[in-house]
Amino acid sequence: MARPIWTGTLSFGLLNIPVKLMTGERRVDLHFRMLDSRNKAPIRYERVNEETGEEVPWKEIVKAFEYDKGNYVVIEDTDIAAAAPEHKETVDIEAFVDAAAIGPQFYDKPYVLEPGKKAEKGYVLLREVLQRAGKVGVGRVVIRTREYLAAVIPQDQALLLLILRYAQEIVDPADYKLPEGGLAKWKISAREVDMAQKLIESMSSDWEPDSYRDDFRERLHKVIEQRVKSKQVVRGKSVDESKLPENAATNVIDFAELLKRSLEKKGGGTAAKPAKSAAKKAAKKAAKKTAKKSVRQGSGKGARKSA
Repeated sequence: MARPIWTGTLSFGLLNIPVKLMTGERRVDLHFRMLDSRNKAPIRYERVNEETGEEVPWKEIVKAFEYDKGNYVVIEDTDIAAAAPEHKETVDIEAFVDAAAIGPQFYDKPYVLEPGKKAEKGYVLLREVLQRAGKVGVGRVVIRTREYLAAVIPQDQALLLLILRYAQEIVDPADYKLPEGGLAKWKISAREVDMAQKLIESMSSDWEPDSYRDDFRERLHKVIEQRVKSKQVVRGKSVDESKLPENAATNVIDFAELLKRSLEKKGGGTAAKPAKSAAKKAAKKAAKKTAKKSVRQGSGKGARKSA
């Protein structure tokens, strides 16, 4: 069974839904090792000092940025830690936008958000409301040591988290030499348009992703299996989910109260009426105390050092 990348919260307004961030893709590429053709021994890559030609041990390697040709500035681990995002194991939704407003060029890598313990109600609430409104949540998420822009999108029974590219990462199509103008400028006749439309209609079908296969990989895999059969070969921790934020949107939380207070905070609702009982006053006081706590619930998986 797949293990979560991290366990934390999905946050919007004052609601915090415990979730697990699960991988949403399966790598099926065939990986090759390089061998010396003379004795079929694996080739090892070494970290070699360009000046001395000697191998450099990991403990002596530091990260550096080449700000000019041949000139570097060394970046310490403390510098990277200081620049790292504070809010880990949290999906902080900053806005809800129309699903159609995000172009396909912005979408990058998919993940699946799985509800945490006793969080199904909050999960379903967000999923259904997003589907009805035709919206997606846009915010930030930290995966391992890097902060990403991400979109939370409902799909069937799931909430998907899709990593988004930042605008500066997108190449403007206008930078390329593209044909401008319409049909008339390029002297495309009505008959050509009609024939093209009929061809598209004749080839139209429902989107069935399972019908598309990686034929090259499958053929190459068969070659490998045949070589193996013909003996042409060369020898050569669990997360505790019981500790949830006090304002976590579990199945027993008062959603109406959290939603009302979130609207009031954004200026989208009316002020709450004074409590008529000591119990209500106590509940309101506890809610305010809870809202001030930063959500840092969860435990992430360890990762190799990377900037």
